[in-house]
Amino acid sequence: MAEITASMVKELREMTGAGMMECKKALAEANGDMEAAVDVLRTRGLAAVAKKAGRATNEGTVMAIVDDTCTKGAVVEFNCETDFVGMNEKFKGYAEKIARAALENMPVDAEKLPSCSIDGETVEEIITDCIHVMGENCQLARVSELEAKGVSSYIHGGGKIGVLVTFDVEGIDPASEGFQKCGRDVAMQVAAINPVAATRESVPADVAAHEMEIYKAQAAESGKPENIQEKIAMGRMDKFYKENCLAEQDFVKDSDMTVGQYVDSCAKELGGTIKITGFLRFALGE
Repeated sequence: MAEITASMVKELREMTGAGMMECKKALAEANGDMEAAVDVLRTRGLAAVAKKAGRATNEGTVMAIVDDTCTKGAVVEFNCETDFVGMNEKFKGYAEKIARAALENMPVDAEKLPSCSIDGETVEEIITDCIHVMGENCQLARVSELEAKGVSSYIHGGGKIGVLVTFDVEGIDPASEGFQKCGRDVAMQVAAINPVAATRESVPADVAAHEMEIYKAQAAESGKPENIQEKIAMGRMDKFYKENCLAEQDFVKDSDMTVGQYVDSCAKELGGTIKITGFLRFALGE
C-alpha cells in the first residue's frame, strides 16, 4: 500500500476543499492515486448531497462580471455554509462560472438560471459539482443582469459586495482601459456609499414623496410662514438628493468634486461623453 504523506493530503484538500481526514481516507482507498482520490471524494459527495441540502447557507460570495464588449454585466450571490468555503478561490470559480452562464443566457432569473447551460453543462450541474467538491450545501440565492452602452463592475471585500454600473456612452469604447478605470471608480463609490439611485430623476416616486412629507412636517414645527416652510422643505429635499443620488454625491476619491463631475472629466479626457444611468449592488446576505 502506498504511503500517504501530509503533503499529499494537503494537495488533495486544496484541490477539492474537502476535510483533512476525508482526504486522507480517500487517498488510502485510492492507494495514493491523486485523481482516483478526487473521484472517491466526488462519489461520496453524490451520496451526501441530499443530507447537505437542508443545511443553512448564510455565507458565500457575490460575483459581478461584464462581457468582453463591456456592454453587458451579471451579478450573482452564491451561498454556502461557512466563510472558510465562501472565501475559497475554487468556490469563487464556481460563482464566476454561474455569472458567465447568466451573461450568456440573458435574460434570466434565479428560478430559470439553473436549467441554463454553459460550456456543455447546466448551472444546476455546476452547483451540484460544487457541493461535491467543497463538501457544503451551496445555493444560488439571486441573480441579475444589466445591459447598456457601457457597463463596469467591482467586487469589494473579496466577494462581500458586488456592483454593476451602467452608462450612456458616446464616442468612447466602453472596453477601453480609460473608460473601465472610470467605471470601476464609480462602482467603488456605489459599494462604499450605497446610494438610493443613480440620479435624482431615478429616485423611486414613493421614496421621494416619503422624504418630502417628513421635511414638510419638520418645517411646520418651525412655526414660520408657509412660504418659508416650503423653501425649508425644498432645501432639505435638495440635500437628500445630493447625499443619496450617485451622480450628485461627493466623490470618495476627491471630495472637491461630485461623482458626476468626475465622470465628465473622464469623458473629456477620453474625447466623448459618459453619463451614469443605473447600478446594481448586491451585498452578501442582504
